[in-house]
Amino acid sequence: MKDKKGMKPAVLFGAITAVIGLVLFLSVSIIPKALTTLTKASSSDKVVINNSYILGQKILARADGKDTCIVNVFLLDKNGRAVVGKTAEVTGVEGITKINDISDKTGKVAFEVASSIEGQFKLKATVNGVELPQTVTVTFRK
Repeated sequence: MKDKKGMKPAVLFGAITAVIGLVLFLSVSIIPKALTTLTKASSSDKVVINNSYILGQKILARADGKDTCIVNVFLLDKNGRAVVGKTAEVTGVEGITKINDISDKTGKVAFEVASSIEGQFKLKATVNGVELPQTVTVTFRK
């Protein structure tokens, strides 16, 4: 007996079983290893300036000296992987404090920025005295 498309049910069942088997194999063996590789921190401890970047997480705050902007610096190696245990600095306005002193497993060094002065401020990041190519602008309003 054949279905409407001319395939025997046993053949169709066999094809479906093969696809399910392949999906199970990939989800158990291949995909977890690939994800581990993609999320693994670098074994290198050399930060590559042109691969690293500064990114504003929260760039608008009240100019009351208490509300904060959040700025992150991500330190990466030549392969774009996180470099753990390194420091970075952010400059451009008074009131910048580090949330974590050294880069974590994602290569991130986080900063809080507070100001009682209204305005926009361009922030720059440096690693070992070398400036990253990007900047982030934070805004404080009354």
